[in-house]
Amino acid sequence: MILVPSTLLADASSNYLQQLSQRFQLPMQDSVSGWYLSWQDDRLVLRHTELPKQSDILVDFASGSSSYRRQYGGGKDEAIAKAVGLNKKRDLTVLDATAGLGRDGFVLASIGADVTLVERNPMVAALLADGLRRAAQHPQLAEWLPTRMRLQFSPAIDALQQAEPVDVVYLDPMFPERQKSALVKKEMRAFHEVVGEDPDADQLFEPALQLAKKRLVVKRPAYAAALAGTKPSHMVKGKNNRFDVYVKAAL
Repeated sequence: MILVPSTLLADASSNYLQQLSQRFQLPMQDSVSGWYLSWQDDRLVLRHTELPKQSDILVDFASGSSSYRRQYGGGKDEAIAKAVGLNKKRDLTVLDATAGLGRDGFVLASIGADVTLVERNPMVAALLADGLRRAAQHPQLAEWLPTRMRLQFSPAIDALQQAEPVDVVYLDPMFPERQKSALVKKEMRAFHEVVGEDPDADQLFEPALQLAKKRLVVKRPAYAAALAGTKPSHMVKGKNNRFDVYVKAAL
């Protein structure tokens, strides 16, 4: 839900929040308990009424960590880039069917992919939309990001069944945390609470494989079984995860 602060809002901000409320079916109200969206310093953030020490969760493609990874990360040598195939070919079309906070999609777009972000949770989708809005105004991102990243508010299964074929389908379904909650980053714990798990993840495999012209890439924890129990063509190992690659055609 969107919580509008009691302070007066400029007309532009008020209209914008109304648009978000309608687009993502988020009712606006003055009081709320639990997780809620709040308008703070010209950006949409996720907060919890009982967790005052929890840092705001937001999508910020121009943040220090995102900017650093874009400028000084591995680029085409990153595991995700190799898995998707961007180390071999630019301008691949990618459907990120489980976008979350959009970080993997942003990495792929920054390397040259054309990325459609699909997110089914209305609160997370609203955060993504606001992150894309602010990125379009950032001097280092405005020139390329709006043309390489777009958002689709939809269940993943619907997007996979209705979309036009793309070069690569990318899946990163929410997986139950093996670690105790105290050991998991606060942001990830919060994200798990808001989004929940993806018990239907295996059902995404076949339509994702059908939609992809070149390959399907599935991000998995290192200890997890393959999605739908299907052995990949090959794997690319990252620091804490692996990418299962199902090749359909050469790039």
